[in-house]
Amino acid sequence: MSTLEAAVLQADGDTYLLPERIADLTGLGEFGMGGELLAAFIAAFIVGNLMLAMTGVAGPWAKRKITAAFTDRIAVNRVGPFGLLIIVADAVRLLAKENIIPEDVDRPAYDLAPIVVAGSAMLGFAVIPMGSGVQLADPEVGLVYVFAVSGIASVGLVMAGYASSNKYSLLGGLRAVAQNIAYEIPLVVTGMSVVVFAGTLQLSEIVAIQAEPLIELGGFAIPAWYAFVNPFAFVLFLAANFAEIGRNPFDTPEAPTEIVAGYQTEYSSVYFVLIYLGEFLHIFLGGAIIATIFLGGPAGPGPAELGIVWFLVKIWAVFLLTQWLRSALPRVRIDQLIEIGWKGMLVLSFANLVLTAILVGVIVA
Repeated sequence: MSTLEAAVLQADGDTYLLPERIADLTGLGEFGMGGELLAAFIAAFIVGNLMLAMTGVAGPWAKRKITAAFTDRIAVNRVGPFGLLIIVADAVRLLAKENIIPEDVDRPAYDLAPIVVAGSAMLGFAVIPMGSGVQLADPEVGLVYVFAVSGIASVGLVMAGYASSNKYSLLGGLRAVAQNIAYEIPLVVTGMSVVVFAGTLQLSEIVAIQAEPLIELGGFAIPAWYAFVNPFAFVLFLAANFAEIGRNPFDTPEAPTEIVAGYQTEYSSVYFVLIYLGEFLHIFLGGAIIATIFLGGPAGPGPAELGIVWFLVKIWAVFLLTQWLRSALPRVRIDQLIEIGWKGMLVLSFANLVLTAILVGVIVA
């Protein structure tokens, strides 16, 4: 069975969610509600650790290697083969540092902010269909859910800025919230254009619809990925996503040349690790959303068991693109950033939604 066929079967309900699979394989389903809850916890533990492992590789190692390749420099290469043990070295170094709490901070807001930033991204992965039966939940409003929980990060950013009792942190938090609001609306509106095409908010069904062939040329079928169906929406969504996760050229809220380190200036040790972790988790969550609603999710050549592999490849491709732009594009000023969001992206996203609705209406009629 191909990954495209597997996507269609998943939408038809012929595959189990990961907690149900674990409950069946381990026999936990025979223990009633308690067994089902334990199976769900195990499934969440697996998915969560997969994302954390990817983040652990991306932050300390892959980011440096990719940036060095683009800028013709030598990155980490002394600690372990290919410098891979820098991941362990950085983890020990950061966690061993003293956690300095400045005077006059507003606790517990100061303590909770890093957890909110990282936790909001982890919650988003709960409804993402990753292929090979790796999906924790599949609600009918999955796309709305993932947008909602990822937006909680804005609360954590303003908490971090306000609670730090530092004017630079406060400015960074306010800039971050202003940016998120300016670009979250175009992000959601552009995502809704996919919903107009698909006719559903359920992520597994959006993936399954993209498994259908768009064009067949000489026996080769081009799948109906929404990146092919509506490339304009795909580009809009990519740009809005980069602004939402604070990647170049939209990383002004924490730009060292602007306001020290923005909302995270007063954080150290494990608190800094959580904020840094949350930043990369949101990059991968953004990549997961893009892969799901525009790139066919886990669809790809080969057997269905490779679905998770293709899904992770697509996520890492988005991550590679963020690092490419980080090396290639200068950041814009905060006033330019806000103007691009409200006067450019917002107008274009609504225009795309209206044109998509007209196109679908004409096709259906």
